[in-house]
Amino acid sequence: MKRRSFCLLFFASMLIPSTAEVLPNIIIFYADDQGYQDLSCFGSPNIKTPNIDRIAKEGCRFTDFYSAYCVCSASRAALMTGCYQPRISMPGVLGPHSKVALHPDEVTIADLLQSRGYATQCVGKWHLGDHSDTLPTSQGFDHYFGYPYSNDMARKKGFGNNPADLDRIWKEKNWPAYNGELYRDEKVIEQPVNQTTLTDRYGEECLKFITRKARTHKTDYKQQKPFFLYYANSMPHVPLFVNDERFDPDPKVAYKLTIEHIDAVVGKILDLLDELEIAENTLVIYTSDNGPWLSKNHHGGSALPLRAGKGTTYEGGMRVPCVMRWPGKIQAGTTCRQVASTIDLLPTIASLIGATPPQEEIDGLDITTLLQDPKAASPHDKVGFFYYRNNTPEAIRMGKWKLRLGGAPRKNRKTGKVSRRQPPELYNLEEDMSESRNLTSAKPEIVAKLTRVLNAYDGNLKANARPAWKAGDK
Repeated sequence: MKRRSFCLLFFASMLIPSTAEVLPNIIIFYADDQGYQDLSCFGSPNIKTPNIDRIAKEGCRFTDFYSAYCVCSASRAALMTGCYQPRISMPGVLGPHSKVALHPDEVTIADLLQSRGYATQCVGKWHLGDHSDTLPTSQGFDHYFGYPYSNDMARKKGFGNNPADLDRIWKEKNWPAYNGELYRDEKVIEQPVNQTTLTDRYGEECLKFITRKARTHKTDYKQQKPFFLYYANSMPHVPLFVNDERFDPDPKVAYKLTIEHIDAVVGKILDLLDELEIAENTLVIYTSDNGPWLSKNHHGGSALPLRAGKGTTYEGGMRVPCVMRWPGKIQAGTTCRQVASTIDLLPTIASLIGATPPQEEIDGLDITTLLQDPKAASPHDKVGFFYYRNNTPEAIRMGKWKLRLGGAPRKNRKTGKVSRRQPPELYNLEEDMSESRNLTSAKPEIVAKLTRVLNAYDGNLKANARPAWKAGDK
Protein backbone atom coordinates (compact mmCIF):
# COMPACT_ATOMS: atom_id res chain seq x y z
CA MET A 1 0.00 0.00 0.00
CA LYS A 2 1.51 3.32 -1.03
CA ARG A 3 2.23 5.65 1.88
CA ARG A 4 0.93 8.70 0.02
CA SER A 5 -2.58 8.84 -1.32
CA PHE A 6 -3.69 10.76 -4.39
CA CYS A 7 -7.10 11.74 -5.63
CA LEU A 8 -8.73 11.82 -9.06
CA LEU A 9 -10.07 15.09 -10.40
CA PHE A 10 -11.46 15.92 -13.82
CA PHE A 11 -10.74 19.01 -15.86
CA ALA A 12 -11.70 20.49 -19.19
CA SER A 13 -9.21 22.32 -21.38
CA MET A 14 -7.60 22.07 -24.77
CA LEU A 15 -5.11 19.45 -23.51
CA ILE A 16 -6.93 17.71 -20.68
CA PRO A 17 -9.38 15.01 -21.83
CA SER A 18 -12.94 15.22 -20.57
CA THR A 19 -14.60 12.17 -19.05
CA ALA A 20 -16.05 11.40 -22.49
CA GLU A 21 -12.65 11.40 -24.18
CA VAL A 22 -9.95 8.77 -24.26
CA LEU A 23 -6.80 9.12 -22.18
CA PRO A 24 -3.54 9.59 -24.14
CA ASN A 25 -0.80 7.01 -24.39
CA ILE A 26 2.47 8.29 -22.96
CA ILE A 27 6.03 7.38 -23.96
CA ILE A 28 9.10 8.75 -22.16
CA PHE A 29 12.50 8.13 -23.76
CA TYR A 30 15.22 8.73 -21.16
CA ALA A 31 18.82 8.64 -22.37
CA ASP A 32 21.79 8.16 -20.03
CA ASP A 33 24.49 10.87 -19.98
CA GLN A 34 23.41 12.45 -23.28
CA GLY A 35 24.65 16.02 -23.50
CA TYR A 36 22.78 19.18 -24.46
CA GLN A 37 24.37 19.35 -27.93
CA ASP A 38 24.09 15.63 -28.74
CA LEU A 39 21.12 15.84 -31.10
CA SER A 40 21.26 17.39 -34.53
CA CYS A 41 18.21 19.52 -33.64
CA PHE A 42 20.25 20.92 -30.72
CA GLY A 43 23.24 21.78 -32.88
CA SER A 44 25.45 18.69 -33.00
CA PRO A 45 28.02 19.18 -35.77
CA ASN A 46 28.46 15.46 -36.49
CA ILE A 47 25.64 13.37 -34.93
CA LYS A 48 22.62 12.76 -37.17
CA THR A 49 19.35 12.10 -35.34
CA PRO A 50 16.56 12.41 -37.92
CA ASN A 51 14.02 10.48 -35.87
CA ILE A 52 14.40 12.41 -32.63
CA ASP A 53 14.52 15.57 -34.76
CA ARG A 54 11.16 14.48 -36.16
CA ILE A 55 9.69 14.67 -32.64
CA ALA A 56 10.88 18.28 -32.48
CA LYS A 57 9.67 19.08 -36.00
CA GLU A 58 6.22 17.65 -35.30
CA GLY A 59 6.15 19.00 -31.75
CA CYS A 60 8.16 21.32 -29.50
CA ARG A 61 11.86 21.72 -28.69
CA PHE A 62 12.54 22.78 -25.08
CA THR A 63 15.79 24.74 -24.82
CA ASP A 64 15.73 25.41 -21.05
CA PHE A 65 14.76 21.96 -19.81
CA TYR A 66 16.50 20.49 -16.76
CA SER A 67 17.13 17.16 -15.18
CA ALA A 68 16.54 17.56 -11.45
CA TYR A 69 19.95 16.14 -10.54
CA CYS A 70 23.40 15.92 -12.10
CA VAL A 71 23.96 12.14 -11.85
CA CYS A 72 22.03 8.92 -12.41
CA SER A 73 19.98 7.56 -9.52
CA ALA A 74 18.82 10.83 -7.98
CA SER A 75 17.84 12.22 -11.39
CA ARG A 76 15.72 9.13 -12.12
CA ALA A 77 14.08 9.25 -8.70
CA ALA A 78 13.22 12.90 -9.32
CA LEU A 79 11.66 12.08 -12.69
CA MET A 80 9.58 9.24 -11.24
CA THR A 81 8.35 11.14 -8.15
CA GLY A 82 8.38 14.83 -9.08
CA CYS A 83 10.64 15.51 -6.10
CA TYR A 84 14.07 17.02 -5.54
CA GLN A 85 16.67 14.59 -4.20
CA PRO A 86 16.65 15.58 -0.48
CA ARG A 87 12.86 15.33 -0.19
CA ILE A 88 13.00 11.59 -0.90
CA SER A 89 16.43 11.05 0.71
CA MET A 90 17.84 9.54 -2.46
CA PRO A 91 21.62 9.09 -2.87
CA GLY A 92 23.18 10.42 -6.07
CA VAL A 93 24.27 7.01 -7.41
CA LEU A 94 23.37 3.50 -6.27
CA GLY A 95 25.63 0.52 -6.83
CA PRO A 96 24.62 -3.10 -7.45
CA HIS A 97 22.81 -4.67 -4.47
CA SER A 98 22.64 -1.31 -2.72
CA LYS A 99 21.13 -1.33 0.76
CA VAL A 100 19.36 1.97 -0.02
CA ALA A 101 16.76 2.61 -2.73
CA LEU A 102 13.74 4.66 -3.74
CA HIS A 103 11.05 3.85 -1.19
CA PRO A 104 8.32 1.63 -2.69
CA ASP A 105 5.72 3.79 -0.90
CA GLU A 106 6.59 6.79 -3.05
CA VAL A 107 3.95 7.56 -5.68
CA THR A 108 5.58 7.37 -9.12
CA ILE A 109 4.36 8.43 -12.55
CA ALA A 110 3.64 4.75 -13.19
CA ASP A 111 1.54 4.48 -10.00
CA LEU A 112 -0.44 7.51 -11.04
CA LEU A 113 -1.11 6.14 -14.52
CA GLN A 114 -1.90 2.68 -13.20
CA SER A 115 -4.59 4.24 -11.03
CA ARG A 116 -6.29 5.50 -14.19
CA GLY A 117 -6.24 2.09 -15.86
CA TYR A 118 -3.00 2.35 -17.85
CA ALA A 119 -0.90 -0.63 -18.87
CA THR A 120 2.66 0.22 -17.76
CA GLN A 121 6.04 -1.05 -18.95
CA CYS A 122 9.61 -0.12 -17.95
CA VAL A 123 12.36 -0.98 -20.44
CA GLY A 124 16.06 -0.35 -19.85
CA LYS A 125 18.02 1.13 -16.98
CA TRP A 126 16.18 1.49 -13.66
CA HIS A 127 18.92 2.40 -11.14
CA LEU A 128 16.57 3.03 -8.21
CA GLY A 129 17.21 -0.26 -6.45
CA ASP A 130 17.68 -3.90 -7.46
CA HIS A 131 16.19 -5.62 -4.40
CA SER A 132 12.93 -7.40 -5.24
CA ASP A 133 11.00 -4.80 -3.21
CA THR A 134 12.50 -1.90 -5.15
CA LEU A 135 12.42 -3.03 -8.79
CA PRO A 136 10.00 -1.33 -11.23
CA THR A 137 7.32 -3.95 -10.58
CA SER A 138 7.06 -2.55 -7.03
CA GLN A 139 6.82 1.02 -8.32
CA GLY A 140 3.75 0.98 -10.56
CA PHE A 141 5.03 -0.96 -13.58
CA ASP A 142 3.21 -4.08 -14.73
CA HIS A 143 6.37 -5.41 -16.34
CA TYR A 144 10.10 -4.71 -16.50
CA PHE A 145 12.76 -5.70 -19.01
CA GLY A 146 16.18 -4.21 -18.44
CA TYR A 147 19.29 -3.53 -16.51
CA PRO A 148 18.88 -2.34 -12.88
CA TYR A 149 21.97 -0.11 -12.63
CA SER A 150 24.63 1.55 -14.81
CA ASN A 151 26.17 -0.62 -17.51
CA ASP A 152 29.73 -0.05 -16.22
CA MET A 153 28.88 -1.47 -12.80
CA ALA A 154 29.15 -5.11 -11.70
CA ARG A 155 32.69 -5.29 -13.03
CA LYS A 156 35.53 -7.21 -11.41
CA LYS A 157 37.87 -5.42 -9.05
CA GLY A 158 40.77 -3.74 -10.74
CA PHE A 159 39.02 -3.11 -14.03
CA GLY A 160 38.25 0.54 -14.69
CA ASN A 161 36.31 2.57 -17.22
CA ASN A 162 38.99 5.10 -18.13
CA PRO A 163 39.27 6.21 -21.79
CA ALA A 164 42.06 3.70 -22.58
CA ASP A 165 39.97 0.80 -21.21
CA LEU A 166 36.93 2.09 -23.10
CA ASP A 167 38.90 2.18 -26.36
CA ARG A 168 39.82 -1.48 -25.89
CA ILE A 169 36.29 -2.52 -24.92
CA TRP A 170 34.91 -0.80 -28.02
CA LYS A 171 37.41 -2.39 -30.40
CA GLU A 172 36.95 -5.87 -28.94
CA LYS A 173 33.14 -5.53 -28.55
CA ASN A 174 33.56 -7.20 -25.20
CA TRP A 175 34.20 -6.55 -21.53
CA PRO A 176 35.52 -9.77 -19.94
CA ALA A 177 35.54 -8.21 -16.47
CA TYR A 178 31.81 -7.51 -16.57
CA ASN A 179 29.09 -9.51 -14.80
CA GLY A 180 25.89 -7.45 -15.07
CA GLU A 181 22.35 -8.81 -14.90
CA LEU A 182 19.41 -8.50 -17.28
CA TYR A 183 15.98 -8.74 -15.65
CA ARG A 184 12.53 -9.70 -16.83
CA ASP A 185 10.18 -8.54 -14.10
CA GLU A 186 11.88 -9.80 -10.89
CA LYS A 187 13.97 -12.57 -12.44
CA VAL A 188 17.51 -12.48 -13.84
CA ILE A 189 17.38 -13.93 -17.35
CA GLU A 190 20.94 -13.22 -18.55
CA GLN A 191 24.30 -12.78 -16.80
CA PRO A 192 26.55 -11.32 -18.05
CA VAL A 193 24.57 -9.17 -20.46
CA ASN A 194 25.50 -9.05 -24.15
CA GLN A 195 25.59 -5.27 -24.49
CA THR A 196 26.25 -5.24 -28.24
CA THR A 197 22.64 -6.35 -28.77
CA LEU A 198 21.09 -4.50 -25.82
CA THR A 199 19.78 -1.40 -27.61
CA ASP A 200 18.12 -3.56 -30.28
CA ARG A 201 16.58 -5.87 -27.68
CA TYR A 202 15.26 -2.91 -25.73
CA GLY A 203 13.70 -1.62 -28.93
CA GLU A 204 12.12 -4.97 -29.71
CA GLU A 205 10.61 -5.10 -26.23
CA CYS A 206 9.13 -1.62 -26.72
CA LEU A 207 7.63 -2.60 -30.09
CA LYS A 208 6.10 -5.79 -28.65
CA PHE A 209 4.57 -3.89 -25.74
CA ILE A 210 3.02 -1.21 -27.96
CA THR A 211 1.74 -3.82 -30.41
CA ARG A 212 0.15 -5.86 -27.62
CA LYS A 213 -1.58 -2.75 -26.30
CA ALA A 214 -2.54 -1.38 -29.73
CA ARG A 215 -6.15 -0.50 -30.17
CA THR A 216 -8.37 -3.35 -31.36
CA HIS A 217 -10.31 -0.84 -33.47
CA LYS A 218 -7.67 1.52 -34.74
CA THR A 219 -10.03 4.42 -35.32
CA ASP A 220 -11.97 3.98 -32.08
CA TYR A 221 -9.72 5.00 -29.20
CA LYS A 222 -12.33 4.00 -26.63
CA GLN A 223 -11.74 0.33 -27.40
CA GLN A 224 -8.35 0.07 -25.80
CA LYS A 225 -6.62 0.49 -22.48
CA PRO A 226 -4.10 3.37 -22.66
CA PHE A 227 -0.43 2.58 -22.11
CA PHE A 228 2.65 4.13 -20.52
CA LEU A 229 6.08 3.14 -21.86
CA TYR A 230 9.18 4.31 -19.98
CA TYR A 231 12.21 3.47 -22.13
CA ALA A 232 15.46 4.37 -20.37
CA ASN A 233 18.33 3.23 -22.56
CA SER A 234 21.49 2.09 -20.73
CA MET A 235 23.55 4.21 -23.14
CA PRO A 236 25.29 6.48 -24.09
CA HIS A 237 26.63 5.83 -20.59
CA VAL A 238 29.99 4.08 -20.97
CA PRO A 239 30.99 1.52 -22.08
CA LEU A 240 29.49 2.12 -25.51
CA PHE A 241 28.24 -0.66 -27.74
CA VAL A 242 26.36 -0.91 -31.03
CA ASN A 243 25.25 -3.86 -33.15
CA ASP A 244 27.61 -5.39 -35.73
CA GLU A 245 25.83 -3.65 -38.59
CA ARG A 246 26.71 -0.19 -37.23
CA PHE A 247 30.14 -1.01 -35.81
CA ASP A 248 33.28 0.88 -36.78
CA PRO A 249 36.52 -0.10 -34.96
CA ASP A 250 37.59 3.53 -34.52
CA PRO A 251 36.70 4.39 -30.88
CA LYS A 252 36.59 8.10 -31.75
CA VAL A 253 33.29 7.53 -33.55
CA ALA A 254 31.84 5.29 -30.83
CA TYR A 255 29.71 8.01 -29.23
CA LYS A 256 28.30 9.23 -32.54
CA LEU A 257 27.40 5.68 -33.62
CA THR A 258 25.77 4.93 -30.25
CA ILE A 259 23.50 7.99 -30.38
CA GLU A 260 22.58 7.26 -33.99
CA HIS A 261 21.77 3.66 -33.00
CA ILE A 262 19.43 4.94 -30.27
CA ASP A 263 17.86 7.32 -32.78
CA ALA A 264 17.17 4.45 -35.19
CA VAL A 265 15.29 2.54 -32.48
CA VAL A 266 13.28 5.66 -31.64
CA GLY A 267 12.41 5.84 -35.35
CA LYS A 268 11.06 2.28 -35.33
CA ILE A 269 8.81 3.14 -32.40
CA LEU A 270 7.52 6.31 -34.08
CA ASP A 271 6.86 4.35 -37.28
CA LEU A 272 4.88 1.75 -35.33
CA LEU A 273 2.69 4.46 -33.79
CA ASP A 274 1.92 5.64 -37.32
CA GLU A 275 1.29 2.11 -38.57
CA LEU A 276 -1.15 1.42 -35.71
CA GLU A 277 -2.79 4.83 -36.24
CA ILE A 278 -2.29 5.86 -32.62
CA ALA A 279 0.31 8.62 -33.02
CA GLU A 280 -2.29 11.36 -32.64
CA ASN A 281 -3.27 10.08 -29.23
CA THR A 282 0.27 9.53 -27.94
CA LEU A 283 2.39 12.04 -26.02
CA VAL A 284 6.07 11.36 -26.78
CA ILE A 285 8.88 12.87 -24.68
CA TYR A 286 12.63 12.48 -25.29
CA THR A 287 15.21 13.77 -22.81
CA SER A 288 18.30 12.78 -20.80
CA ASP A 289 19.06 12.04 -17.14
CA ASN A 290 21.94 14.53 -16.85
CA GLY A 291 24.72 16.11 -18.84
CA PRO A 292 27.64 14.36 -20.60
CA TRP A 293 30.46 12.53 -18.82
CA LEU A 294 33.23 14.78 -20.09
CA SER A 295 36.11 12.92 -18.41
CA LYS A 296 35.50 10.02 -20.81
CA ASN A 297 36.83 12.17 -23.66
CA HIS A 298 35.58 10.90 -27.04
CA HIS A 299 33.43 8.30 -25.27
CA GLY A 300 31.40 11.13 -23.74
CA GLY A 301 29.14 13.72 -25.31
CA SER A 302 29.03 17.50 -25.53
CA ALA A 303 27.12 20.09 -23.55
CA LEU A 304 28.24 23.03 -25.69
CA PRO A 305 27.62 25.92 -25.50
CA LEU A 306 26.90 25.18 -21.83
CA ARG A 307 29.53 25.09 -19.10
CA ALA A 308 30.86 21.82 -17.62
CA GLY A 309 28.97 18.51 -17.60
CA LYS A 310 27.78 15.56 -15.54
CA GLY A 311 28.30 15.77 -11.79
CA THR A 312 28.12 19.55 -11.62
CA THR A 313 25.42 22.14 -11.04
CA TYR A 314 26.66 24.30 -13.90
CA GLU A 315 24.26 24.30 -16.85
CA GLY A 316 26.12 21.52 -18.66
CA GLY A 317 25.48 19.16 -15.78
CA MET A 318 21.71 19.55 -15.60
CA ARG A 319 20.31 21.37 -18.65
CA VAL A 320 19.48 18.61 -21.12
CA PRO A 321 17.95 18.27 -24.59
CA CYS A 322 14.19 17.74 -24.58
CA VAL A 323 11.61 17.38 -27.35
CA MET A 324 7.91 16.58 -27.00
CA ARG A 325 5.23 15.65 -29.53
CA TRP A 326 1.47 15.24 -29.26
CA PRO A 327 -0.14 15.87 -32.67
CA GLY A 328 -3.06 18.27 -32.48
CA LYS A 329 -2.26 19.16 -28.87
CA ILE A 330 1.32 20.48 -29.01
CA GLN A 331 1.84 22.88 -31.91
CA ALA A 332 4.29 21.50 -34.46
CA GLY A 333 7.63 23.18 -35.12
CA THR A 334 7.64 25.27 -31.96
CA THR A 335 10.38 26.12 -29.46
CA CYS A 336 9.87 26.70 -25.74
CA ARG A 337 12.53 28.81 -24.03
CA GLN A 338 10.89 28.74 -20.61
CA VAL A 339 12.24 26.83 -17.59
CA ALA A 340 10.87 23.30 -17.22
CA SER A 341 12.18 20.10 -15.67
CA THR A 342 11.79 16.36 -15.34
CA ILE A 343 10.19 16.94 -11.92
CA ASP A 344 7.35 18.71 -13.75
CA LEU A 345 6.37 15.63 -15.75
CA LEU A 346 4.49 13.91 -12.92
CA PRO A 347 2.17 16.84 -12.07
CA THR A 348 1.73 17.67 -15.76
CA ILE A 349 0.80 14.11 -16.66
CA ALA A 350 -1.49 14.04 -13.63
CA SER A 351 -3.36 17.04 -15.04
CA LEU A 352 -3.57 15.49 -18.49
CA ILE A 353 -5.18 12.30 -17.19
CA GLY A 354 -7.32 13.84 -14.44
CA ALA A 355 -5.31 12.65 -11.43
CA THR A 356 -3.83 15.10 -8.96
CA PRO A 357 -1.25 14.00 -6.37
CA PRO A 358 -0.98 16.15 -3.22
CA GLN A 359 0.95 19.20 -4.44
CA GLU A 360 2.48 19.98 -1.04
CA GLU A 361 4.38 16.67 -1.12
CA ILE A 362 6.17 17.15 -4.45
CA ASP A 363 8.35 19.84 -5.99
CA GLY A 364 7.38 19.62 -9.65
CA LEU A 365 4.97 22.12 -11.19
CA ASP A 366 2.25 21.66 -13.79
CA ILE A 367 3.59 22.91 -17.15
CA THR A 368 0.44 22.17 -19.15
CA THR A 369 0.32 25.85 -20.14
CA LEU A 370 3.73 25.49 -21.84
CA LEU A 371 2.44 22.58 -23.89
CA GLN A 372 -0.47 24.75 -24.97
CA ASP A 373 1.63 27.89 -25.51
CA PRO A 374 5.44 27.61 -25.51
CA LYS A 375 5.70 31.36 -24.92
CA ALA A 376 3.63 31.28 -21.73
CA ALA A 377 5.36 32.06 -18.43
CA SER A 378 6.99 29.17 -16.61
CA PRO A 379 5.63 28.46 -13.11
CA HIS A 380 9.28 28.26 -12.01
CA ASP A 381 9.62 32.01 -12.66
CA LYS A 382 7.78 32.62 -9.37
CA VAL A 383 8.77 29.58 -7.36
CA GLY A 384 12.29 29.02 -8.65
CA PHE A 385 14.14 25.97 -9.94
CA PHE A 386 16.72 24.51 -7.55
CA TYR A 387 19.96 22.70 -8.39
CA TYR A 388 20.65 20.16 -5.64
CA ARG A 389 23.81 18.13 -5.15
CA ASN A 390 24.54 15.89 -2.16
CA ASN A 391 21.54 17.26 -0.23
CA THR A 392 22.83 20.80 -0.72
CA PRO A 393 21.05 23.44 -2.84
CA GLU A 394 24.00 24.67 -4.87
CA ALA A 395 22.06 26.99 -7.16
CA ILE A 396 18.69 28.54 -7.97
CA ARG A 397 17.21 29.86 -11.20
CA MET A 398 14.35 32.35 -11.36
CA GLY A 399 13.56 33.67 -14.82
CA LYS A 400 16.77 34.68 -16.52
CA TRP A 401 18.82 34.82 -13.32
CA LYS A 402 20.86 31.97 -11.88
CA LEU A 403 22.64 32.23 -8.56
CA ARG A 404 25.18 29.52 -7.87
CA LEU A 405 26.48 29.18 -4.32
CA GLY A 406 28.56 26.08 -4.95
CA GLY A 407 28.93 23.04 -2.74
CA ALA A 408 29.04 23.08 1.05
CA PRO A 409 32.47 22.78 2.72
CA ARG A 410 33.67 19.17 2.73
CA LYS A 411 36.33 17.30 4.64
CA ASN A 412 38.92 15.39 2.61
CA ARG A 413 39.02 11.83 3.97
CA LYS A 414 42.73 11.42 3.24
CA THR A 415 44.14 14.79 4.27
CA GLY A 416 41.52 15.89 6.80
CA LYS A 417 41.42 19.35 5.23
CA VAL A 418 38.07 21.09 4.86
CA SER A 419 37.37 22.74 1.52
CA ARG A 420 36.10 26.28 1.30
CA ARG A 421 32.74 27.05 -0.18
CA GLN A 422 33.02 28.78 -3.53
CA PRO A 423 32.10 32.45 -3.69
CA PRO A 424 28.66 33.20 -5.18
CA GLU A 425 28.23 33.36 -8.95
CA LEU A 426 25.34 35.18 -10.61
CA TYR A 427 24.57 34.72 -14.29
CA ASN A 428 22.05 36.17 -16.72
CA LEU A 429 21.27 32.99 -18.65
CA GLU A 430 19.32 34.80 -21.37
CA GLU A 431 22.48 36.66 -22.34
CA ASP A 432 25.14 34.27 -21.07
CA MET A 433 24.05 30.63 -21.18
CA SER A 434 27.74 29.61 -21.01
CA GLU A 435 28.03 31.09 -17.49
CA SER A 436 31.13 33.09 -18.31
CA ARG A 437 30.32 36.50 -16.74
CA ASN A 438 29.83 36.59 -12.98
CA LEU A 439 27.51 39.52 -12.11
CA THR A 440 27.44 39.23 -8.31
CA SER A 441 29.20 42.58 -7.79
CA ALA A 442 26.92 44.38 -10.24
CA LYS A 443 23.63 42.93 -8.92
CA PRO A 444 23.87 42.51 -5.12
CA GLU A 445 20.11 42.96 -4.68
CA ILE A 446 19.39 39.98 -6.95
CA VAL A 447 21.97 37.89 -5.10
CA ALA A 448 20.29 38.73 -1.80
CA LYS A 449 16.78 37.98 -3.10
CA LEU A 450 17.70 34.63 -4.66
CA THR A 451 19.62 33.62 -1.53
CA ARG A 452 16.53 34.26 0.61
CA VAL A 453 14.28 32.28 -1.74
CA LEU A 454 16.75 29.38 -1.89
CA ASN A 455 17.22 29.17 1.88
CA ALA A 456 13.48 29.36 2.57
CA TYR A 457 12.64 26.63 0.06
CA ASP A 458 15.43 24.36 1.26
CA GLY A 459 14.40 24.74 4.89
CA ASN A 460 10.79 23.82 4.14
CA LEU A 461 11.78 20.90 1.92
CA LYS A 462 14.09 19.34 4.47
CA ALA A 463 11.56 19.80 7.24
CA ASN A 464 9.21 17.60 5.21
CA ALA A 465 11.71 15.09 3.82
CA ARG A 466 10.79 11.41 3.59
CA PRO A 467 13.10 8.42 4.10
CA ALA A 468 14.54 6.22 1.39
CA TRP A 469 14.05 2.45 1.48
CA LYS A 470 16.71 0.60 3.47
CA ALA A 471 17.52 -3.08 3.52
CA GLY A 472 15.54 -4.74 6.29
CA ASP A 473 12.50 -2.45 5.88
CA LYS A 474 9.18 -4.23 6.01
